[in-house]
Amino acid sequence: MNLSSAQNGTAVVRYSDSFSTIIAKNVTVVLLGISINYLNGTLIYTFRKHQVFNHNPRYILFIHLVVNDMIQLTTAITLFVCTYVFYTINTFLCCFILTVAVFTSLNTPLNLAVMAVECYIAVCFPLQHPQLCNIKNIYIVIGCMWALSILSFLPDIFFLAATEPVLSLSTVFCEPSQLFRNPIMIKKKEVTYSVYFVSVWLVLTYTYVQIFLVARSAKTPNSDAKKARNTILLHSFQVLLCMLTYVFSTVQQLILILFPRIYIHFMFVWYILLQILPRFLSPIVYGLRDNMFRKHLKKHLSCSATHSLRV
Repeated sequence: MNLSSAQNGTAVVRYSDSFSTIIAKNVTVVLLGISINYLNGTLIYTFRKHQVFNHNPRYILFIHLVVNDMIQLTTAITLFVCTYVFYTINTFLCCFILTVAVFTSLNTPLNLAVMAVECYIAVCFPLQHPQLCNIKNIYIVIGCMWALSILSFLPDIFFLAATEPVLSLSTVFCEPSQLFRNPIMIKKKEVTYSVYFVSVWLVLTYTYVQIFLVARSAKTPNSDAKKARNTILLHSFQVLLCMLTYVFSTVQQLILILFPRIYIHFMFVWYILLQILPRFLSPIVYGLRDNMFRKHLKKHLSCSATHSLRV
């Protein structure tokens, strides 16, 4: 089946998926989501099982990022499956799912920036680190992250409810561009996201340069500084993947006009890169690269394997 559509006054033909392709794509996305969430769930269990992690601000921030990623991944997969199974859903339900998705999406770069600052303080100001990065301050910062994310997006929901109350009784294809079409909201979103990501990039760049200078000036090799630099580089890559959402609509229209035959398959790959891959990087950056976490994770996995063999 071919679906006709128009972009900017130009008629194009968009080719839809076959039934077998739809099944394959949904199964792939769901299996990837289950696998990543299982891995992240194992990291959370390891964190809660060992007190050594519960009193370390670095691991608290990491686990917050993991939980945030799990919520974001679950909402993204839910929306993906709903678009194929139901196509349109109730607007109120759509707003709820999008709200959770946007909150967690905005939390990700903020969490990465805070983790970079924590690395910077640990390397450049080791004596002040216990006072500045104590458990109480870390939880306050996490609360501020959620407050900023909520304040950035919640006004859009109120504005939508005030200007288009009829939508709450209708069904809609659950996509932000289908709901928030008011030019004011679109401009606000562009400004907000720009401020968020420019600020995060400035933080990542500053912390990386400062840690690099400290490591370079040290008379003896500083393995902690080197590890912190590498971690911040990985954080930067994660933020770069987050920023690809900026060009999503532009790329979507361009591919639809130029390559309508591969549009659906390209957007599926784009979805994997934007929504699935970044969620997989978090356990790699800290969970598997960190020696202490890896040691306890191996112990937990070996105990689980031994228990399953006995059963």
